[in-house]
Amino acid sequence: MTQGGAARRTVLGAAVLAAGTGITGLAAGTASAATDATDDGGHGEGGHGEGGYRDLPVPTVIGHRGSSGYRPEHTLGSYQLALDLGADVIEQDLVPTKDGHLVCRHENEIGGTTDVGDHPEFAARRTTKTVDGVSVTGWFTEDFTLAELKTLRAKERIPAVRQRNTLYDGRWAVPTFEEVLRWANRESRQRDKRVWLHVETKHPTYFRGLGLGLEEPLAKLLRRYGRDGRDAAVFLQSFEPSSLQRLSRLVSAPRVALLGAANTRPWDFEVAKDPRTVADLVKPEGLRWIAGFAQGIGPTLDLIVPRTADGRLGEPTTLVKDAHARGLVLHPYTARNENSFLPAEFRKGTDPAAYGDAFGAFKRYFELGVDGIFTDNPDTGLLAAEAFRPGRGVNR
Repeated sequence: MTQGGAARRTVLGAAVLAAGTGITGLAAGTASAATDATDDGGHGEGGHGEGGYRDLPVPTVIGHRGSSGYRPEHTLGSYQLALDLGADVIEQDLVPTKDGHLVCRHENEIGGTTDVGDHPEFAARRTTKTVDGVSVTGWFTEDFTLAELKTLRAKERIPAVRQRNTLYDGRWAVPTFEEVLRWANRESRQRDKRVWLHVETKHPTYFRGLGLGLEEPLAKLLRRYGRDGRDAAVFLQSFEPSSLQRLSRLVSAPRVALLGAANTRPWDFEVAKDPRTVADLVKPEGLRWIAGFAQGIGPTLDLIVPRTADGRLGEPTTLVKDAHARGLVLHPYTARNENSFLPAEFRKGTDPAAYGDAFGAFKRYFELGVDGIFTDNPDTGLLAAEAFRPGRGVNR
């Protein structure tokens, strides 16, 4: 269910204040949510209404790694604030531990998102690995048991751009996906509304090669917590189509195929010697193929509006129209407020960490008819989306 415009704006105004100060009741609620994982599973999503993803507000605002513009990403604090700010859906990225638990990290290398480097007992585990063809040096979740990982604390990933987020370094542990499901179901019951999740399998071919397949334990958790059905309040996403195909045989929840730069290939395509690139997948025949196992696509914003050589937005492609023609929803990524991430024409000043005209950028993408958008700043996204939701009108 959605709130009326006036009520939504009131909530957003209070939430924006909380995000900026970090000292109001929202911050306190965030801290308590991070430690409260006592709710048991098996009770479903809670709240009223069993509508599917087509019933979500459009444009749908997806909290990218929670509210990562304001809190260290993939923490219960980041997820809680995204929900408090009004995000329609909240994203998790999943990687495994050595003993097979699914935890929420953007990458399996955790040197940049935890304080593992400050733990002398783990110094010897720093190593170099090849992940999806790329050499990476650091500490990796698959080399830690869950108990060991729980001794670490999360920290801000890009402190040079988001120095204020460093205030929250060390406040939260790395959450398991099961803890997130318990949190989401509990919040669903308390708020009398469904809390939607957007869940990505990270590097699934790589992990399957290590004997740590992601899809089976993910499906097991989804079934345990009542999020495995066709109308479940969850999207399952991956950059590897074979992961989505595997999930489609395990659960019925809606699936979204993530698409990177046009000249890249999904890693499972590389392994299988499939010559197709993302440029092939966004053609009508590629989208028709995706529609055989997914309900949507999550393209990079550049696939919708490429940037010119000077960093400005160029001419839109036909991807929105072509995807809709095949019944696919579009959830592109990622909208952010800071100059360093914005197209050149929406930047203000020369400070890369300063906010630019994020509303102008949102407006450009919403005008093209995207169904939703990933954003690090859910409050900004919601205010921008309100003008495009039915009955609101862009000139109100």
